[in-house]
Amino acid sequence: MTSRVAVVTGSNKGIGLAIVKELCRQFQGVVYITARDVGRGRNAVESLASEGLTAMFHQLDINDGKSITTAAAYFKEKYGGVDVLVNNAAIAFKVADTTPFPVQAEETLKTNFFATRDMLTQFLPLIKAGGRVVNVSSFVGVRTLNQCSPALQERFRSEDITEEELVGLMQCFVDEAKRGEHKQGGWPETAYGVSKMGLTTLSMILARRLSKERPSDAILLNACCPGWVRTDMAGPKAPKSPEEGAVTPVYLALLPPGATEPHGKFVSDKEVQTW
Repeated sequence: MTSRVAVVTGSNKGIGLAIVKELCRQFQGVVYITARDVGRGRNAVESLASEGLTAMFHQLDINDGKSITTAAAYFKEKYGGVDVLVNNAAIAFKVADTTPFPVQAEETLKTNFFATRDMLTQFLPLIKAGGRVVNVSSFVGVRTLNQCSPALQERFRSEDITEEELVGLMQCFVDEAKRGEHKQGGWPETAYGVSKMGLTTLSMILARRLSKERPSDAILLNACCPGWVRTDMAGPKAPKSPEEGAVTPVYLALLPPGATEPHGKFVSDKEVQTW
């Protein structure tokens, strides 16, 4: 009987590390910190050990396809798959950052949407029956959706949008941003918001697919907002601690056996939100 295993991306610090800590306390199985940088990942494992918590480490850079493939093969071989996957790795440019918007658009979507999608493409087939998948998104995605043109809002809210159509829309945003035409295309001026809007929509698409293709496996997949959390990304003025930010992702990661919902939803403060 192989151990149950939980994997959290981008978890050497911030919300990711707080999620790992709580899973170490509550999850019946092995918990993995993953990070791009091996040194930082191992330091995080040691910092948890000093608190009496046991986590493992595996290198994983979601922007590197080979790194994803290597990690997926490792978890398949060692554990026969994954029970809990939390996609937390993400980037955000600071508001005061002077990087040109087209560059911000390309870089932000590369990690927050396209690389996270690559993770899901490789890891969803490894999710065991009764598994839980949590995509850490943001309330900024909802706000961004409401600022899009009516035509875009209709597609992002549609129950029949496909993964291919969504990928095309995300690429369209990047291409239009590069030409300085994204506003004419119906997009607001927020690369981070568009990336998280895309991730929440992708979560809904993949949840529908799981229900159709693996109905008896009872896997629950959701997107969530941790809230505005004091991290290197969000800065020191945010109202929530990383531990408070971890509450909803952990709640979704540990939905009890036999639960049928939430599934394919956007969840904040443990409550399903209107999309």
